[in-house]
Amino acid sequence: MVTERTDQRREAGQRTRDGLLAAAQELLARRGQEGVTLREITDRAGANVSAVSYHFGSLKALCDSAIEDALERYLDAQIEEVASLGAASGMEDLARAFARPMMRALAAGGRDLAVMRTVARVGIDPPEGWGRLTGKFHQSRRDIVRVLSARLPGVGEPELDFRIRCAAGLLNWLVLAPIATELVDAPPEQIERWLVPVLAGAFHGSPETG
Repeated sequence: MVTERTDQRREAGQRTRDGLLAAAQELLARRGQEGVTLREITDRAGANVSAVSYHFGSLKALCDSAIEDALERYLDAQIEEVASLGAASGMEDLARAFARPMMRALAAGGRDLAVMRTVARVGIDPPEGWGRLTGKFHQSRRDIVRVLSARLPGVGEPELDFRIRCAAGLLNWLVLAPIATELVDAPPEQIERWLVPVLAGAFHGSPETG
């Protein structure tokens, strides 16, 4: 009986923590870290202010955790998609894998889109001191460079890295700009049909170098 009550308290605590993270991500996606208040987050999550102190310690720590959670979700999804590419995969296959987490979020809306908008804001204005995710950032970049190098043998790594950053910047802009609201209502097939060739072109570059 004691163990059962302990498990129930643990589950309730986890639900509260997850609710605070979700609320923080939604508000951060709209206004960035400087535009949210502790009261807004707790009201949206249906939690007490004391829950933030208990689970995170402070508003800043909660926002940092929400951003880190969003980044990790995004990087894990992107790494998995790129890793699934075969030797015969072409440039549009890479573009599709690279963009799939964003495309899914645009099609789904809700928290999925809030997570991607949080990622996009961080991509445009990266935070300092995020060492725990450095390995995943490097892995994602290495995997994409590896695929591009096999298809563009005449292009050096610095230029490939530049193209990857440009493609990432395009995705970041896409989910933050007003056009994102139009795409949320679009069928997933249309989002993919419009977006993948644009990203593939960014990866491929000009005919002279690609």
